[in-house]
Amino acid sequence: MPRIVIPDDAPPVMATSPACHKLLEKTAVDYYDTLPEGEDGLIERIAGAEIVINIRSSTYFTENVFSQLPALQLLSIWGTGTDNVDLPSAARHGITVTNTPGVSAFSIAEHSLALMLAVARRIPRMDAEVREGRWPRGEATQIHGKTLGIIGLGAVGRQFARLGAGVGMHVIAWTMHPNPSLGFELVSLDDLLRQSDVVSLHLRLSAETRGFLGKRKLEKLKPSAILINTARGAIVDEPALLEALSGSRIAGAGLDVFEVEPLPAGHPLTRLENVVLTPHSAGVTPEALEAGLALSIENVWNFLNGHATNVVVLGKQAQ
Repeated sequence: MPRIVIPDDAPPVMATSPACHKLLEKTAVDYYDTLPEGEDGLIERIAGAEIVINIRSSTYFTENVFSQLPALQLLSIWGTGTDNVDLPSAARHGITVTNTPGVSAFSIAEHSLALMLAVARRIPRMDAEVREGRWPRGEATQIHGKTLGIIGLGAVGRQFARLGAGVGMHVIAWTMHPNPSLGFELVSLDDLLRQSDVVSLHLRLSAETRGFLGKRKLEKLKPSAILINTARGAIVDEPALLEALSGSRIAGAGLDVFEVEPLPAGHPLTRLENVVLTPHSAGVTPEALEAGLALSIENVWNFLNGHATNVVVLGKQAQ
């Protein structure tokens, strides 16, 4: 069996996974439940490994890392995002990269719905005021009959669109790769921004989408609009968003992701009453966790059996 390393299970999720227990029954795995200390620490942990199962997006696989791992054949990522991996470098070094698409779609879509309702109904703020002995009323926004604009029609975007329609919203969408057969009403990005009462981001982070929603696009939103982001923090220009929120240029935001994570104590977002914040946890449910971990391991077995699955970069074949 090849040498398999899990270098970054912190906080631990893989250790308690039934899928991981099955893996350990078949082969030895070098397992770490702390984050490596920078590139040097990561390289030290995975030196000589043929297969790496990556758990945390905070672990970065750069050109420098790949160049020092001549034995590495497969990087199996738990999750959909690959913004922590230098994909062109992986291709140059002949390293196959796989991910686990779609496994968190239901969980993230439900979280997007929860954030939307929490912002619209001002639930966190009203909860706090009731606990303080006050009795705030009449400050909520009804979602039924409003327009939901979905930016990105991957698995999560499609599922949230269905949930939005299920609570009586009019759903419109914009995507980089339009496919009318999906059955959603597609509009231009400008029309979506101007018409939507709620805008929800479901794009992958890439060079093309970094800073995608900047000052000019935010200025096209209605003053009553709500922004939801469960994708990646860097897709939004955070200073421009802060300006729009603090100046009541838009009504509010529900954010699960940020430019810097964990969100630093005292960050300006934490001082705004029209924002609901969660700690990049949209996809963190027992069901989604286990499905993703199991698929990341399944991708390893399929690669070793000569038919790689969920391939992002196809490198050399298993030896």
